[in-house]
Amino acid sequence: MPFPDCQSRKAMHSNTEQKPCPTRDAGNRLRAAGLRPTRQRVALAGLLFSKGDRHLTAEELHGEAVIANVPVSLATVYNTLHQFTDAGMLRVLAIESSKTYFDTNVSDHQHFYLEGENKVMDIPDGDMSVNGLPQLPEGMEIAHIDVVIRLRRKRS
Repeated sequence: MPFPDCQSRKAMHSNTEQKPCPTRDAGNRLRAAGLRPTRQRVALAGLLFSKGDRHLTAEELHGEAVIANVPVSLATVYNTLHQFTDAGMLRVLAIESSKTYFDTNVSDHQHFYLEGENKVMDIPDGDMSVNGLPQLPEGMEIAHIDVVIRLRRKRS
């Protein structure tokens, strides 16, 4: 597991304020999303959500899992990320046809993509508006609007 056992941590800090426990927090997040908190899901959710809002690929998460000694295959990481997405815990960003990013911030927001660096960044709230939307087909509503602004370093 990538995190210390929360029970032993609780015993060590029984007279002090209890600190957040990524394992317990991940398990609670999974249950709230309607997913069974298996050991692999808890470990991957802990890695994903313990670092705040971020964008990463399955390969990047798999690399973090390897470093944290979480025994999980890349296929399991992909499957788990898609389960998290289906449960509303993640948002998929298809920036390039060959690379899919998973966003831990599921609120409506837009992104910058730094070409050549393969980095995704959130555009700050309120910095952008979308106008001039087309008439929607009968019986349809907008689920969300994905805007990705591609950036590159200025050439001197």
